[in-house]
Amino acid sequence: MQKVNLINLQSYFQHFSTSIKGIKLPAKFTFPFYYEPHELCKIAATEVQTYLKSQTDFTHNFGLDSRNDGLVIGKMFGVLVVENEQKDIGYITAVSGKLAETNTHKKFVPPVFDMLVKDSYFLKEEKILNNINQQIENLENNLDYIELSSTYKTERKKAAIDIKEKKLAYKNSKKERKLKREFAKQNLQENEYVLLEKELAQESLEAKYFLNNVTRYWEHTLKAIEEKLSKFQVQTLALKKQRKTKSAALQDYLFTQYKFVNAKKEIKNLLQIFSESSELNPPAGSGECAAPKLLQYAFLQNLKPIAMAEFWWGQSPNKEVRKHQQFYPACQGKCKPILTHMLKGIEMDINPMLQNPAIGKELEYLFEDEDMIVVNKPAEFLSVPGIHIQDSVYTRIKHKHPTISGPIIVHRLDMSTSGILVLAKNKAAHKELQRQFITKTVKKRYTAILEGSIKEKSGVIQLPLRVDLNDRPRQLVCFEHGKPAETNWEVIDIKNNQTKVHFYPITGRTHQLRVHASHQLGLNTAIVGDDLYGKKAERLYLHADSLTLIHPSSKKEMTFHKKAEF
Repeated sequence: MQKVNLINLQSYFQHFSTSIKGIKLPAKFTFPFYYEPHELCKIAATEVQTYLKSQTDFTHNFGLDSRNDGLVIGKMFGVLVVENEQKDIGYITAVSGKLAETNTHKKFVPPVFDMLVKDSYFLKEEKILNNINQQIENLENNLDYIELSSTYKTERKKAAIDIKEKKLAYKNSKKERKLKREFAKQNLQENEYVLLEKELAQESLEAKYFLNNVTRYWEHTLKAIEEKLSKFQVQTLALKKQRKTKSAALQDYLFTQYKFVNAKKEIKNLLQIFSESSELNPPAGSGECAAPKLLQYAFLQNLKPIAMAEFWWGQSPNKEVRKHQQFYPACQGKCKPILTHMLKGIEMDINPMLQNPAIGKELEYLFEDEDMIVVNKPAEFLSVPGIHIQDSVYTRIKHKHPTISGPIIVHRLDMSTSGILVLAKNKAAHKELQRQFITKTVKKRYTAILEGSIKEKSGVIQLPLRVDLNDRPRQLVCFEHGKPAETNWEVIDIKNNQTKVHFYPITGRTHQLRVHASHQLGLNTAIVGDDLYGKKAERLYLHADSLTLIHPSSKKEMTFHKKAEF
């Protein structure tokens, strides 16, 4: 029978400072991966933010005050509205990860497992690993090792050049001897030819001997350096192997120490939880997010969860799109498997991803002939079937045109984006149209409304993108591993602190326009209604309003327009 780590279970229950009289409690608990914060969560978050603005309990640089020193690190905070055993409504709050280099705080609930307690097994093993790292660093920075490495590199280069030159000289001398033999056969007496042949044979032996000597010299020279280098390399490799073994063992230890309880008092550790998911191996930092900390504390303290929300506090990180004080859902990679276990038996709001948003919506046909179809796709309408929802542009077209051959789909629009979508009616047309998209000869224009005012009139955004492996389908800006993404843009109008713009994407990366608009290195202003990188509204105000391509058969240039209805 597993036992939960009972760490610092003092009372973190807080009564609301603000009056909550008349606010109706939610009928079901928050679906953590897509939600609108309940009014009680908003009030709780405001009270926590007021505390963060004025607290003196800890020092941490959130990047909000130029007077703070140290590395800027924004943080995700969570609030969980709960009912205690006396039927009082209040809330508890948590922070994701450690804060100010500790897990112990006056206001924030403790972690599921505190690896930072004094003299903990983790800290002892971490100290050993740090010592191994220091030994490796010392070996790699040893002046003798650096000098030997440099010498070896230089001598190896010299050896390659010298041997190459000697081989070429040997080859040329061999050719010369061949020419001499051929000339001698035609012009010398037999006895003279025999003498020359002996002379040439001796030259050949000497040349070969000389080449072998040169090769052996360099082998001997390099081997001597290699033997000296190997003394360092053997030690380094042994230390790295030791580090790898110890790191893996420590990671497994931590995975078994993170034990999560749910409302049914069922307990599972990280290894057990992730073995039942598609991930199998827990990502680094699993269990350290605010949501599991809050639920763990609530279940251990017999607090009934009512509603939950998480918000970002501080400067936006370089890769992710995170805005100060904005609410965000729990992450998919690290939190979904854990929360699936922890929320077992709790009645939650329906998962909107299981509902078909296209019900009652129709495709508007803009063009059709024997080769292609052009439609105006409504917002909240899938381009292709999803995991849970099959209804899409693809399935609608297949149903209406069952005899169409080929892949049909040439390009896609995000489910939330409306606008022009081109489909092929046969394989030849699909191949040609797809070629145009791949070679970037198709001209596209999008209209969007941004949440704030943009000072510049136009510009170019070049921010490489890749998927957030811990929170699909979100995208990250990543200059190391991201794929190139480029967007031209121009301002059309500014009204009521909102900016209407035209986007001209050069590349077609997933969520490109949404991230380029919202990221701090882009326009730093999210598209209105962007529930992933901004704030939810009645719709995403992004529309593909113009598209120019070459017809696959007639080879004539065609342009399609559909003005945005906003």
